[in-house]
Amino acid sequence: MEEEIKAEFRKSGFDLDDEEEISKKCVPFCLNYNVKPSDLVSSWEVYYLNRQLNEPIVQNAEMDGFMLHLQNEQKDAVNKEKTDLHIYSTRDEEMILNNDDGDDTKDNIPGTPTDQHQDLYSHSYDMASLSSENVLSSKKPSKLLTPFAKRTDRFVVRFTIDTVPNVENGKEDGHENDEDDIVRKVKPSKRCSLVVRGSGPKPGCRFMYDRTEDRFNALDNRIRKYTRALVSSGLYEEPMDPTIASQKSVFTVGMICCDGEGRLNEKSIMLQSSFEHSGGQRVRLELQQLSHFSIFPGQVVGVEGNNPSGHCLIASKLVDSLPSSIVDDENLNPAKKLALDRENHPTNLSCAERELSMIIATGPFTTTDNLLFEPLAELLAYAKMRQPQLIILLGPFIDTEHPDIKTGTIDRSFNEIFHLEILRRLQDFVECMGSSRVILVPSIRDANHDFVVPQPAFDINLPDLTSQIASVPNPGILEANEVKIGFCAVDILKQLSGEEISRIAADGKPSDRMSRLANHILSQQSFYPLYPPAESVPLDFSLAPEALELSSIPDILILPSDIKHFIKVLSNEEGNRGKCLSVNPGRLAKGEGGGTFAEIDYHGAPDKINASILGI
Repeated sequence: MEEEIKAEFRKSGFDLDDEEEISKKCVPFCLNYNVKPSDLVSSWEVYYLNRQLNEPIVQNAEMDGFMLHLQNEQKDAVNKEKTDLHIYSTRDEEMILNNDDGDDTKDNIPGTPTDQHQDLYSHSYDMASLSSENVLSSKKPSKLLTPFAKRTDRFVVRFTIDTVPNVENGKEDGHENDEDDIVRKVKPSKRCSLVVRGSGPKPGCRFMYDRTEDRFNALDNRIRKYTRALVSSGLYEEPMDPTIASQKSVFTVGMICCDGEGRLNEKSIMLQSSFEHSGGQRVRLELQQLSHFSIFPGQVVGVEGNNPSGHCLIASKLVDSLPSSIVDDENLNPAKKLALDRENHPTNLSCAERELSMIIATGPFTTTDNLLFEPLAELLAYAKMRQPQLIILLGPFIDTEHPDIKTGTIDRSFNEIFHLEILRRLQDFVECMGSSRVILVPSIRDANHDFVVPQPAFDINLPDLTSQIASVPNPGILEANEVKIGFCAVDILKQLSGEEISRIAADGKPSDRMSRLANHILSQQSFYPLYPPAESVPLDFSLAPEALELSSIPDILILPSDIKHFIKVLSNEEGNRGKCLSVNPGRLAKGEGGGTFAEIDYHGAPDKINASILGI
């Protein structure tokens, strides 16, 4: 064997500097792990290339590392061959005990439930057939998977707000943690009107062409727009240049910046004014005199203070939101309004008629152990019972973070998975329901879509179901029964939470952090006010920058996030309720288990709702 090993090395073009020592190390390895000399030399070639060794000479000093590398490879190969263990829970034991078919030849592994509650699910979503036939199933043997639909604690209410008596809703009393509430039929709903506002990027657009000039102009336009709004309110004078030394108190408007690349802190705050007032220059901002504030990089604020030295603006007042006296211009660009159903669009709806039932869910829509999309199937089964007028699904649909997508162990393209596993299910759902409408919002985590913000809509071609299934840009605004709904699939709440710094007044009320973060979106009139953006966000200022603008306050603001789910009625600066309903539905799938989604019955105003967060 020693001679055979030497011959194989020479055959591959390698010389041995110490033949005896090298062969003594290689022979025991070949015998212990049953490796052929030719395979050993092939492994050395890969090792040689990876280590970028210069000379084609096998050095004895390299052999110890090479042997350790081979041993680790052998251990990994053995571990992969081992069958994955399944840890049984009490639910698995119950399913095994309930299996009374008396057939001892079958595996004692629970299959798809066949009790009376299985009527909830369409035959097209049969989990047993999916687990046994679907090539997108987990690497684990399908017989070891506990059926997702068998869990007994699905559709548990995690959080609820009820400000309207349920009698007015025409439904039974609230949600209960039992199956009777799930299968209870509701009255068929009327199809809602639907209008998409704004003009996001078009499918197939070119991106990654933004320049420094585009970024500067976009940021400067935000500052100038904020300045015009404050001055037009009549409460503030024309802004001055904050970089000029002055003993008098002045008013200025600018954007919060950090003086370096690190995280913002009270010692590193800079204020960048507009090009019109200061040529875009920056000045250090001192906030020691303020009892409370909440700021983040990219935030546009008004500042009252003085700059005695010309190097530091000492703030006495910080204006971080526009006055409520400013009327939102909702018809700024009427040409950009796209009506999906002009023939059925209602006009002059009163507040009492502005009613809408909806379900909101955010991806991932499948668990990490497979690509069967069982959480999506359960969500649609629940929607068949509740019959909402509108279902809003926000990506990711084909998640780039899914283990099978990351490792490339699937044998279908991303578009095939999207059309077969997502669109086909939705087609079956709307054909069955008739009155419900489905809106798809892409995410930058979608493997089958453009990686850019703002993001164009999915290019779906469903000519027969255009009025029922539609895709919209991310972010965007739509109106359903004249209820204005804003949405952004980027996790802006989590990113703001990591960059924001705040000071709470000692005698003030406890601050609700989630409400404060969501209020930043409204006060800045931008779906993504953070700048510089997070490293994971491909923000392109040359691509429809107006798509990021939130020109008016919506009735419902959907901000999906990895942060804990919530439904909150946001207050304006005077503390009045009923301004905007902010919703974070959570993720529909979390790891190998189910997540949460939101169900909302809207009755004319954000503070007149029945809303719940449900877990599956």
